Amino acid sequence: MLQLLGGISLFVLMHTLVWWGTNAQFIEGWDKKQALMLSMFLAIPITLVAFYASRLTYDALNEQAWSVRFVGFGVSYLVFPLLTWLFLNESMFTMKTLICIFLSFLIIYVQIRL
Repeated sequence: MLQLLGGISLFVLMHTLVWWGTNAQFIEGWDKKQALMLSMFLAIPITLVAFYASRLTYDALNEQAWSVRFVGFGVSYLVFPLLTWLFLNESMFTMKTLICIFLSFLIIYVQIRL
């Protein structure tokens, strides 16, 4: 269980870094050159975090690559709406976004429990 929590935590970190690397350019006050430099700076740390997130999750979920993929996807759909709401003022409280967030919880639950 500790490996799974570690893997999920690293996926949260990875998706947070990916969000900043791809969406900082849309935040008022950031110029595109500055955002591109951040994206390039984050590339290697994101790759390392993704590697270890996958490794821990793979080991925790009986060496199932598909489970790793779906957990990583589910976590991404929990991180992206929250950060987009906080920093870009785009509501995550639309019906389609709330349904997708619910489905992300469901995907993670299915991969861990079944």
